[in-house]
Amino acid sequence: MALQFAISPEFSSSHLSQWFIFNNRLQHFLGEACHLELYDDFRALRGAVGAGCVDMIYANAFDTSMVLREKGFVPVARGAGKSDEALVAVVAESPVRKVADFRQGLRVAATDAPDVETIGRILLEPADLDESNITLTHHRNYVLVAKALINGEADAGFFLKESFEDLSELVRGQLRPVILSRICVVRHALLLAPQHADRRACLLAGLLAMREHQADRELCAELGFPEGWQALDQEEAAFMVDLMETLLP
Repeated sequence: MALQFAISPEFSSSHLSQWFIFNNRLQHFLGEACHLELYDDFRALRGAVGAGCVDMIYANAFDTSMVLREKGFVPVARGAGKSDEALVAVVAESPVRKVADFRQGLRVAATDAPDVETIGRILLEPADLDESNITLTHHRNYVLVAKALINGEADAGFFLKESFEDLSELVRGQLRPVILSRICVVRHALLLAPQHADRRACLLAGLLAMREHQADRELCAELGFPEGWQALDQEEAAFMVDLMETLLP
């Protein structure tokens, strides 16, 4: 049976062809079939992980922490020199120019990615905004977050920076970032289910070797990490778990 590979749902459909090519590279590294399974939202992905239907996952920081702590997944690699940053955006014609311009009663649109939501909330703190004086609604993906802003259903939106940049030029042109995080230590990671831990060395060797081939370097750049992959060890993974437990309520 093919190994089931999943990616975090926040990635734009414009990159799906690259992820399928990457899945083919995984098959080459491991010498066995891999199937890329796509999930519409985080709830569906987490349900699949809970049901034991995911063998490999490229996960955001929150889900990385969850599968490491609760499911015993094994850390393999992360994008070299890459971190996950969040931003708060408004519609282009909004009078808001800085965080201090936001007011109590702010309507915020977000996905159900806890790490991005948490960073977004931190970014709003200078305006004395918290869960007691904002209204937050969750949407299945960042396209729908953008739609809520454009349709006037929300005053601000929380976005993963990479996902905001992946919005179409038409959509992005109707929005304007107000503030961007600079945390630098929140990251996506590639992990293996514990029953496949013996495949880690082989998989990691293949990922690191991608730097040596032009086509593989171009593929990594298209996926958002132009510096390729680097090993993710247990110590760094444990730090990610601790960080998420500190940031999240």
